[in-house]
Amino acid sequence: MTQLHYFHDEKDDLMETIDDRLASIGLRLPDEPLRPGGSYVPFVWSGNQLLVAGQICRVGEEMQFTGVVGDGLTVEDGQAAARLCALNTLAVAGAACGGDFSRLRLLSLSGFLRCVPEFGEQAKVMDGASEVFLRALGDNGRHVRTAVGVYALPRQAAVEISTVFELVKDND
Repeated sequence: MTQLHYFHDEKDDLMETIDDRLASIGLRLPDEPLRPGGSYVPFVWSGNQLLVAGQICRVGEEMQFTGVVGDGLTVEDGQAAARLCALNTLAVAGAACGGDFSRLRLLSLSGFLRCVPEFGEQAKVMDGASEVFLRALGDNGRHVRTAVGVYALPRQAAVEISTVFELVKDND
């Protein structure tokens, strides 16, 4: 397996912002986090862990990727949807930590992909989200992950992700 390189020299990481790192791959954070689409809050702190509510692939109120991967949507469409979910997640996490991403570490990513039953490349689709977190957070973006195919998601979304972060001490 080929090792992908997502990280800069540590000295560069200290000077670069999350916006700079995302811009280097043609992405940017949303101007503001998405508002919840139901009776829940966008995030909850539990001790030093930050749980971010599921994020779908929308910009504002407009869905960007609807449908089913394997039936109208390609793996590449799914990856783009997963990237958008990751950007939305980072916007919520940024709001939760006052914009200080330097002490935020992603622990777990759960990805849900609306796909046909015989589709077997959920992990490849979720790489779209994982790569955003790795680029944005560097080593603090390394995480465990689950990628699951499902029958339906809110608002006909192609992808939804849920995450758990940890606030780390300076020496962690």
